[in-house]
Amino acid sequence: MGLAYNVYLNSSRIYGCKDCKTHLSNHDDIISRNFRGQHGKAYLFNTVVNIKEAEPVERNMTTGRHIVRDISCKQCKVIVGWKYDKAYETPEKYKEGKFILEAELLVTVR
Repeated sequence: MGLAYNVYLNSSRIYGCKDCKTHLSNHDDIISRNFRGQHGKAYLFNTVVNIKEAEPVERNMTTGRHIVRDISCKQCKVIVGWKYDKAYETPEKYKEGKFILEAELLVTVR
């Protein structure tokens, strides 16, 4: 199987897992700050690293029905947000393949 290596980001502002500080994404990859998660404020990111993706599930959310999968920190296994696989409503299609990270579960690493 081999060893799993973490990706280390190089940016002026890096967001990491609140529990273990593993790098998850950088500030420049934020698409929108206008989201809400289970724990409050959340951000939509273009790319996220050092995560494991759960199986896809269908969820009814405030913006309609989506197929999403929870994402967790690959280091400490804490759920940090979710990934949009499919949006059924046309205006929501821009979310497909993007990631939500919840602010309450993040820490600024640098």
